[in-house]
Amino acid sequence: MQESTIEVRGQKLRCLQAGSGPTVLYLHGFGGLTESALLQRLAETHRVLAPEHPGFGPSSIPDWMMGTDDLAFFYLDLLDALDLTDVHLVGHAVGGWIAAEVAIRSTARLASAALLAPAGVVVLDVSITDIFLTNTEDLVRSQVHDPDAPATAAWVQAELAKPIDHVLQNRAALARIGWSPRLHNPQLPYWLHRIDVPTLVVWGEDDQVIPFACHRPYLDTIAGAELMALPKAGHALHVERAGEIADRLQAFHSGARG
Repeated sequence: MQESTIEVRGQKLRCLQAGSGPTVLYLHGFGGLTESALLQRLAETHRVLAPEHPGFGPSSIPDWMMGTDDLAFFYLDLLDALDLTDVHLVGHAVGGWIAAEVAIRSTARLASAALLAPAGVVVLDVSITDIFLTNTEDLVRSQVHDPDAPATAAWVQAELAKPIDHVLQNRAALARIGWSPRLHNPQLPYWLHRIDVPTLVVWGEDDQVIPFACHRPYLDTIAGAELMALPKAGHALHVERAGEIADRLQAFHSGARG
């Protein structure tokens, strides 16, 4: 994938781009922006844009970014600035949470939404991992069903080899938007009904970070939402089940408008 810089309202973002065809806007998860097998597969049939969230990676945290609602409005501005239409919005983890916040505000430029193990809501008696209190190695290994499997071992090692300054910057940016309350918006479940584009919810049944049971508010509230449940899969779906998810997304997108 090619790396570029895009600017929206004075905010510069690092962005990975590849492919041609219908546009996928991919919003990354807790660990920051990295090229993944899922992005590579989607780029075979789509134009993929994967920006790095403001404040993540080497960038500084902007003063205006106080929550995921700010990022939602920012990405709506990005869609306007790039004049993107019929966009297939895909988000993982915190990116899935941001995607939901985008879609409850406006779907005018969206063709569909896919939420991959999103944060954003909580379920009674279900505990999510407090990633702010978990050391990096434990957090990385807990994200996959089998950290020693060939498909995931290389990803685990790459995540553990990331520069510590980037890891700390990502956690600082995440803390700005998800510290209190922890990784959710208590108001979000009240507005999920506003998502009026075809929506796919994807979750690993062995997710140790945001447990599988957390899919229920999304599936129960978004009209017509579909669930793709993946047995023997953890939180890092974009790594360990990239092929299956890409195939499902390609079929899902072809049935959505655009």
